[in-house]
Amino acid sequence: MGSINLITENMDNPHELERLFREEPDLFKKSFSYAWEQNPDSQVLAVWQERLHFKETENTEKPPFILKKVWFIGILAILAGISTRLLFHYTEQEAIAPINLIFGILPFIAVYFVYHKPANRKLIYILSSLFLLSGIYLNLLPLDDKDSIIMAYLHLPIFLWVVMGLAFTGNEYGRGSARLAYLKFNGEFSILYACMAICGMILTAITMQLFQFIGTDISEFYFRNVVLFGAAALAVVAAYLVTRDTKLAKHIAPYIAKIFSPLVLATLLVYLLAVIWIGKNPFLDRNFLLLFNGVLLSVLAVTIFTITERGTGEKKNVSDYISFALIALALIIDGIALSAIVFRLSSYGITPNRMAVLGVNLLIFANLIWIILSYVRFMGNKAGPIAIQDAVTKYLPVYGVWAALVTFTFPLIF
Repeated sequence: MGSINLITENMDNPHELERLFREEPDLFKKSFSYAWEQNPDSQVLAVWQERLHFKETENTEKPPFILKKVWFIGILAILAGISTRLLFHYTEQEAIAPINLIFGILPFIAVYFVYHKPANRKLIYILSSLFLLSGIYLNLLPLDDKDSIIMAYLHLPIFLWVVMGLAFTGNEYGRGSARLAYLKFNGEFSILYACMAICGMILTAITMQLFQFIGTDISEFYFRNVVLFGAAALAVVAAYLVTRDTKLAKHIAPYIAKIFSPLVLATLLVYLLAVIWIGKNPFLDRNFLLLFNGVLLSVLAVTIFTITERGTGEKKNVSDYISFALIALALIIDGIALSAIVFRLSSYGITPNRMAVLGVNLLIFANLIWIILSYVRFMGNKAGPIAIQDAVTKYLPVYGVWAALVTFTFPLIF
């Protein structure tokens, strides 16, 4: 950064101070102390003093309130664990479908969201009704392997995920920034939950081994009563920790996005070249078409994760070009998948599976077109990165509507 005098020399130049800080933050902090001592009346340096040392006085919440919130989260986590264990018991008896297990976790996280960010009564009634009606409807469906029933099982979690977004955003559900925060929450939640799950698996392995040393096999009991309970309870705890500004998830998420997006792009290019070389045909091979759609969804998820973790203040960088390439590749994959689905519909007739896959591919194709056009404008300096994020956040309700349509109408139509 040069010398200590650079700070005092640029006290009236906020842009230069910010640049100096970003270039060498550690040196800036060390040098700032001297500059602040020499210029205690500077309003600019006073702002920087608060900015650099805010964490020392950040704890503005009263201890009783924190304790109350921790107790509330603990109760929700325990209830989630007990509910999941009970639901698992009934799924073992084949009294209910296994998809019911999501009702042992999602409603409790939704309750925490509403508690964390209070919503008006109308929204609370809507959320309660959607969860209640979904649960009742799901268990009115016959327990069989009909394609339309399976499609309902697969799309219900997507619908409830959008409902969870409504709970997360609260009264700000119409704001793009609130929806973007929900998408970021999902990425950070996945990272944190995965770390906690790995720790849980290590503990499980140690426990199993310890009991095996004394000739006792507790694997079945442990899975039913500890692993299931812990997996559900940890989901609530992870949701709480992410909303509490957990440094682990928030700091590591952008790096994971930047590392994985080029790896996914390279892997996908090699995979497509291998598919062409081997001669796999999604038009005739049903299983390969399903796999192709799985690849498409994975690419879409990685792309959205990368977009949401991008700072709006960042300048164009290599990650943007990689994301653009990923979206272009996803469009090619989706175009091939759509052609294959239309071919199979015209050749073999209409089925619930084909209609559901056709619908979701059309939705993704439209979303990808919107995103890539936003990227083109961004690359041409005609729009900022917010336009790209809007192309993601404003489209979320469309996926929810489609998921609801498949879940609640396909079993009745087919």
